[in-house]
Amino acid sequence: MASHIVSDQRLGEPRTNRELFDLLARAGWLTDSEAAPLGNMVGFRNILVHGYGDLDLSVVQDVLENRLVDLLNFAEIVRARLPETDDD
Repeated sequence: MASHIVSDQRLGEPRTNRELFDLLARAGWLTDSEAAPLGNMVGFRNILVHGYGDLDLSVVQDVLENRLVDLLNFAEIVRARLPETDDD
């Protein structure tokens, strides 16, 4: 979602996926406190998907139990800014 918003809104050219959230914060889509944990999740995602480094299962458990709210909050922020459509 972040990549699409940054591209569609022409918010800049991020050098990294983590920087996507910095650009969203600068453009007012997110606060700095909302952007920081999402940027950190980029690194976590890379470890999960690409196997960078050793996977610490206690970190995975912590993310699942305590950090998913950050992703859900991001989805709600984006959803609130989308134009409403009539599904009828």
